[in-house]
Amino acid sequence: MTAAELADRWAVTAGHLANLRAHGEGISYIKLGSRVAYRYADVIAYEDTHYVEVG
Repeated sequence: MTAAELADRWAVTAGHLANLRAHGEGISYIKLGSRVAYRYADVIAYEDTHYVEVG
C-alpha cells in the first residue's frame, strides 16, 4: 500500500505519515529507493492494536 493510499484510508495527509516516519512513530514501512510502502498485514495489525471498543 502506498503512503497516499494509507493516508486516504486513515483520512490524514501523506505528510503526516512522513512526519511519523521521521520521528520513528506510527506503522512499520518498507523503503524501496525513494518510495515508501506499507504491508497490508501491518496496516491491519496496527489498526487492530489501536481499536477502541465502546459500550
